[in-house]
Amino acid sequence: MLKEERKQKILELLDLEQKVIASDLSLRFNVSEDTIRRDLKELDNQGLLKRVHSGALRVGPPLTDFHFREQLFSEKKESLATKALPFLKEDTVIIIDGSTTNLAFVRKIPHDFRATIITNSPPIAVSLAQHRNIEVISLGGILYKHSMINLGVQTYKDLDKIRADLYIMGIYNIDIDTGISVPTVQEAEIKSKMVSISTEVLSMITNDKFGTVSNQIVGPVDDISFLISENIPEKIKREYSKSKMVLID
Repeated sequence: MLKEERKQKILELLDLEQKVIASDLSLRFNVSEDTIRRDLKELDNQGLLKRVHSGALRVGPPLTDFHFREQLFSEKKESLATKALPFLKEDTVIIIDGSTTNLAFVRKIPHDFRATIITNSPPIAVSLAQHRNIEVISLGGILYKHSMINLGVQTYKDLDKIRADLYIMGIYNIDIDTGISVPTVQEAEIKSKMVSISTEVLSMITNDKFGTVSNQIVGPVDDISFLISENIPEKIKREYSKSKMVLID
């Protein structure tokens, strides 16, 4: 098998299985592990996968504009938001960070719902403006325009004064071994801080995010109390059954 053909087969296996192991690929293709590691390194350099210690994972979605992402999978996001609504409790303190799925969720909150909602997302704060019984606290910081969220030292300092009952975390990438990850250091720091000050954490994801990874680690999957998705492959269900997190299909 030619090198380029082998690399294409690796990508096909990765798309099918979510992750590949170097030792397993060595046996499948009857080549040395060093050869496989070189293949994985080249594919990583091309941005086609993400190397990890034992093999490789799928890369996460490209860093695209928030308003562009808002149009993707809109029906799926609304379905996930509907599943998440029962987790809201009145008269509680809720943190909701920025994501297009979280924005779809906020738009489904009943207008008479009563709570305090804290957010670093200007679009989410604006969306809650007409909810007369929700006290909206907008966290300060520098606006990161790609994701339409406030980040930085001020955001972190504002969170030092807060204790929340529930944190609704937007997920960029998740893998059972690597954990929750995002493309930027500052966003990882803010998400990790939000986890640390919250009693429970809920997330909603489309199932294409399983088995993907970015460079900055937020924390392990066990940071999440409840993860809501749909049409979850049985292999993923088996993997996540070993975690403390409750997976909801």
